[in-house]
Amino acid sequence: MNILHIDSGILGEHSVSPRLTAAVVAQIKAEHPAASVTYRDLVSNPLPHLSGAHLMAANANPADVDAQIAADVAESAVVLDEFLAADTVVLGVPMYNFSLPSQLKAWIDRIAVAGKTFRYTAEGPEGLATGKKVIIVSTRGGHYSAGPAAAMDHQESYLRTVFGFLGVTDIEIVRAEGLNLSADSKIEAISEAERSISARGGFKAAS
Repeated sequence: MNILHIDSGILGEHSVSPRLTAAVVAQIKAEHPAASVTYRDLVSNPLPHLSGAHLMAANANPADVDAQIAADVAESAVVLDEFLAADTVVLGVPMYNFSLPSQLKAWIDRIAVAGKTFRYTAEGPEGLATGKKVIIVSTRGGHYSAGPAAAMDHQESYLRTVFGFLGVTDIEIVRAEGLNLSADSKIEAISEAERSISARGGFKAAS
């Protein structure tokens, strides 16, 4: 089994999501000790945001491609290969301004590649990244999973849409909400998420 572990929290040691993604990966490893783990911290090692020059480089003569763009394209190929090789993806995703970190969006732009993870057909788009499991560790300052504020959630809803488009139907969410409401609320939210992780028993990870 190959596990791809991605973190995107920008607050360093104050970020909650890395603590929870580490717990998820540890839980899976406890049940699958031979599993390999590939780790990316998209904040300490950010990917450049997608550019027109990057897109045009795919069809350009390599000799005509700027060295910096060529390096970016090569890194994108590595990122895509990591995703394609993964059986289970563990994704740490804080909600920022009702959406996700821009660093994570840059990563998504590198794995959503026509002909690799999806294709267009006469019947409509078809996801090609099937057979994977994605575990989303969602952290939020407020409560957005229910009630009027649910309409402001462009974080989990976006991720379900984009991974579904890529053919991933096995998506599980571990959620910690209300982290910014009070110190007690933060402690309880983290504890509840950790209890949820422990109770899931390896998340029935893809293999």
